[in-house]
Amino acid sequence: MTDPTTLDVTLVDGYVDEPAHFGVPPYVSTYPRFTAGALVDAGVPEERITYHTIDELRDEKKNWRDVADADLTVYLGGMTVPGKYVGGTPAEPDEVKEVAWVAEGTTLLGGPVRFGVGEENAGGQEMERKDLDFEFVAKGDVEAAAHDLVESGLEGFGDRMRDVEEVTRWAREGAFVVESHPNHPDYLICEIETSRGCAYRCSFCTEPLYGNPSFRPPESIVAEVEALYEAGVRHFRLGRQADLLAYGGDGEAPNPEALRDLYGGIREVAPDLDTLHLDNINPITIVGWPEASREGLEIIAEHNTPGDTAAFGLESADPVVQEQNDLNVTADECFRAVEIVNESAGWRPDEDRLPKLLPGINLLHGLAGEREETYELNKQFLHRVYDAGLSLRRVNIRQVMAFAGTKMNETGTAIADDHKKLFKRYKREVREEIDNPMLQRVAPVGTLLPDVHLEYHQDGTTFGRQLGTYPLLVGIPGEQPLGETVDIAVTDHGYRSVSGVPAPLDLNAASMNELAALPGLGKRRAGTLVVNRPYGSPDEASDTLGVDLPSFATARTPEGAD
Repeated sequence: MTDPTTLDVTLVDGYVDEPAHFGVPPYVSTYPRFTAGALVDAGVPEERITYHTIDELRDEKKNWRDVADADLTVYLGGMTVPGKYVGGTPAEPDEVKEVAWVAEGTTLLGGPVRFGVGEENAGGQEMERKDLDFEFVAKGDVEAAAHDLVESGLEGFGDRMRDVEEVTRWAREGAFVVESHPNHPDYLICEIETSRGCAYRCSFCTEPLYGNPSFRPPESIVAEVEALYEAGVRHFRLGRQADLLAYGGDGEAPNPEALRDLYGGIREVAPDLDTLHLDNINPITIVGWPEASREGLEIIAEHNTPGDTAAFGLESADPVVQEQNDLNVTADECFRAVEIVNESAGWRPDEDRLPKLLPGINLLHGLAGEREETYELNKQFLHRVYDAGLSLRRVNIRQVMAFAGTKMNETGTAIADDHKKLFKRYKREVREEIDNPMLQRVAPVGTLLPDVHLEYHQDGTTFGRQLGTYPLLVGIPGEQPLGETVDIAVTDHGYRSVSGVPAPLDLNAASMNELAALPGLGKRRAGTLVVNRPYGSPDEASDTLGVDLPSFATARTPEGAD
């Protein structure tokens, strides 16, 4: 029998993206944390557990030695929804195979990749693959498999799902692993699981494959957040659930008291957190129980941080598509849910900040029954929302991926060929007619975005994002130092991004490009500002130009000046 205290274990995070779970940096999913905790619970010392992201293996070849030398290598990954990523690149099937080939010890594969074993998606976007050459594949929970495999002396395990008592221990005991993440501590947001499974059975979704909703009690989640907070984490997202508003109930009706215990408990153990966001809320819950939903939404908005987004899975405003794919909310019901969120939680904590909580709309294409009218009905719904003066944080238009075990796998998998040109035109029209004006409504000029992390340069512009649920992409003039964090004031709007300048902006030190980005200035007036510097106050600069400058403009006295 192998002594677990002598085992060296390497965890490889190939990243995950599921309908109710996100784990591409700057997010870190539950899988590596829960698996690390399960290993500790089985007797493996923390100091013998090594954690690497797939990007670390790509960037630093020396990290492969940790894979080769481990007694047990666990690969965690799988993408069951399509996406585009900036903070990290999910593992491709060939890279997953390479992990198995390099490892000289026992190998275990797990995570949402289990939905694709033999048929679908390994780590990247390929929908079909064959053997990935791992010795063991966890068809149940990978953390349970890792625990039982160690307890068996690396001989084997029975596929099973972990229970609430186990995940309570493992989530707390595995929190230490985040300290090994390359983004830790400043640019890392932890995905927090409140439940798994779904009460509904939409044709395309893998979440029902976890069964009916199963909730972790508030004390289990709060203990996990406390352990992560003690490990230096300050950003959290309650994203691992199908419907946060139904938390702690029967999976359908809201339970405001459970939400109060959850959010209040998190705030108590993590008093100085920087981000507390959520992801999924089912609009059918809001229209089915409007008063309880209002109470729950108000509790969330009381405790969360600004810029939060409740993703609504409308998927299609077409009743034909809704019926053929077992979708549970109509366009009229979704509209009413948007109204209620705006009324209950869409307030701004300050005039120049983002709203506390707004809906996001998910629209999915390639579903069974899709027709030309589908595109027009979706646009009509979005225009109805905008024309009513309501706000949406985002509109996500994506194509379906079909997985074994879902009805969608039998009824269709892609946008019809004769609809592809229509789809492209429809996306462009939504961006122009809805996204841009909606963004101006949600984040008007002068809106302050604190703690924008600078990520990459492109065409003389620096791009960055805040941490949170669907954060705005911000373009800043010039090539600012990457990796830094700055406060930004919005100056202009694209379709799905904004332009901004550092805030406050010192008129005596700002670059020409930054000054030219200010509303109403342009390069000519910016040049006039530069020529006549320094200024004793923003009012003096305004008088020079004959135009009002924004409230975030300052005029600091240069060093050495009288």
